[in-house]
Amino acid sequence: MKKITTILLFSMLFFAVISCSKNYTEDALDCIAESAYVKIHNSTDTANPKLMNYSIEYSGTGTLSAVKWTFGDGTTGTGATVTHTYSAAGTYEAVAEVTVKKGGSDCGSTHKRTVTIN
Repeated sequence: MKKITTILLFSMLFFAVISCSKNYTEDALDCIAESAYVKIHNSTDTANPKLMNYSIEYSGTGTLSAVKWTFGDGTTGTGATVTHTYSAAGTYEAVAEVTVKKGGSDCGSTHKRTVTIN
């Protein structure tokens, strides 16, 4: 009897949350769609082959609010456009954690780029 009561309570709670969270579900789907409008770019500096220029391009209908970078060598940075100098040649994975504001929600997505430094 105790198990049935627990199952019924969880079921009622689940259905109550679903029925009350229509806006949350729509916002979550909007956030997933916004990640398609984010592009990561990189280019090597012509004067210094260890210097990499990174940028985020956002073409969606929200507002780009934050970008946090991890450069793959233990260092980090912030901003839609950053430069980073690698201390050694190698292959690194740069990761941009992008936050977009849309419809009163913060939408987060992660974008990766593998770069080779000579």
